[in-house]
Amino acid sequence: MTGPLTLSAAIGAVILAVLLVRAFYVLRVERDQRPGSLPGQGHHKLRSEYFSGGGGGGQASEYTVPKDPQAYALLFVPKTTDKKDK
Repeated sequence: MTGPLTLSAAIGAVILAVLLVRAFYVLRVERDQRPGSLPGQGHHKLRSEYFSGGGGGGQASEYTVPKDPQAYALLFVPKTTDKKDK
């Protein structure tokens, strides 16, 4: 009974070693890269698609997001200060 258990443990150890090597490689390569995009003028266009996999369900949406951080922050500020408008 130790044969299959040892084989599965060895396969698991090899998979774990490959994942660890890959993780350290990605961390080293992406060390100096900042996530996201640089601030600027204009907008990003983001497209979101969903497909349920069934016989015809799904939807797609497109969003425009300003590149300027201040303009982006203004999207989250309420239009009015009236507490009833929640």
